[in-house]
Amino acid sequence: MFSAQRTFPQSVCGLREWLIGLLGLILASALFALTGKVPPAILLPVANSVFLWGAGMQMIGTQKFYGEPPAWRLFHATWLLGLVVMLIWLYWRDDFATRVAMYSFLMMALLFRQTVVIVQRGERHLSTWFFATLSLLPTLALLHRGMTALLQAGGAGYDIMHGGPNHSLYLAILSFMTLLLPIGFMTVATRHLHMVLEQHSNRDPLTSVLNRRGFAEVHAKEKARARRSGTLIAVMSIDLDFFKAINDAHGHAVGDLVLIDVAGVISGVLRGSDAVARFGGEEFVVLLSDTYQARAELVAQRIQHALRQPRTVSSLPRYTLSIGIACQSGHGEELDSLLLRSDQALYRAKQLGRDRIEIADGTTASCTLSPPMSLCS
Repeated sequence: MFSAQRTFPQSVCGLREWLIGLLGLILASALFALTGKVPPAILLPVANSVFLWGAGMQMIGTQKFYGEPPAWRLFHATWLLGLVVMLIWLYWRDDFATRVAMYSFLMMALLFRQTVVIVQRGERHLSTWFFATLSLLPTLALLHRGMTALLQAGGAGYDIMHGGPNHSLYLAILSFMTLLLPIGFMTVATRHLHMVLEQHSNRDPLTSVLNRRGFAEVHAKEKARARRSGTLIAVMSIDLDFFKAINDAHGHAVGDLVLIDVAGVISGVLRGSDAVARFGGEEFVVLLSDTYQARAELVAQRIQHALRQPRTVSSLPRYTLSIGIACQSGHGEELDSLLLRSDQALYRAKQLGRDRIEIADGTTASCTLSPPMSLCS
């Protein structure tokens, strides 16, 4: 866990709090080991409060991991109340059963809150259910122990020497779960990190749209779906006009902002089933699922129409786009062929004056058949 926190401090939230919490639990265990060497009046309040503090930090770490605001009030209230409970029922009225009951309920509150966060915020995956189960089991054990101790408070059979019924079982469950909970957290953290790394490998770091690898994966999935449904796909090759002049006149920092703006404009007119990728430099490629030529042209017109509207980022220089469109000639056509034809159409748009839309040669009848569409549809 320490290694993961040092290596991925920004990618996995909550690792630092979980590490601190685990160190707190280790410290509490070391303090409990001093029983018989340190007076109980000093050792018990400190050790139990540190244990609650460590468990509370783990709850905070879980909340941060799942993007929930940390419950700092519950955290501080729990360990401070734990200290008060120990002081009252140890100094003022020595009642071991009541101490056990109150302490169990406080610890249970932390674990229950953590379990709720995992169930509500976690993805539906085996790692999440594993983590939630590891958090729920000690919660139920503490509830049972607290209720049992509360019912026997002030009576016989529940003292510091015997610990009441099932005392050994409670300690075994809590000790075992204390060891397993960090493993459960690292399981979901590892899955999250895997997803983050996979996303980074499929995304352009500047514009956050897909890169070549991510686009190829999306195309493969969409091609298989289109084959099953009997539909076709279209590809648009899009290039910024005179991008070098923008960089020379305004600097590369402004050029980067223009690329980010282009990605935003294109993404803004696409459906959720479509995809946009940056292939390098100022070149973008769009995959349009279940699309015929008429709709592909409509999407291209919407992109250029959006560029001609008043911009929210007034500091950016004005720019235009050239667009080449290629509709799949058949289900057997590969991505390289589709991209080659859309690039040829893009090149023709550049040759004919830029800031225009061109359709690739070789468009078949199946690509042109579609219901009439308007710019407002």
